[in-house]
Amino acid sequence: MSEVNSEKKVVLPHKKAEKIGIVVSNKMQRTVVISVDRLVRHPKYKKYIKKRAKFMAHTEVDCNVGDKVKIVETRPLSARKRWRVIEIMQRADT
Repeated sequence: MSEVNSEKKVVLPHKKAEKIGIVVSNKMQRTVVISVDRLVRHPKYKKYIKKRAKFMAHTEVDCNVGDKVKIVETRPLSARKRWRVIEIMQRADT
């Protein structure tokens, strides 16, 4: 008799990408534009350069310009919207 090797595959839940940024526009309905800054080291000169990316995110809560928010990756919600605001970390000084 041959012995059957029955290994069970364990499927781990996929961890979605999270980013922290500043709200730069809230003029749309339920959509905000988030600016995310990061530091990248130059390969030749070894100095750090600030890179900036802007993301459109869906929000159900009221976000104002200048708020520091955390966004998480989600399924495509529109042509350019693939992120969702999960929490407001710090309100803007008004």
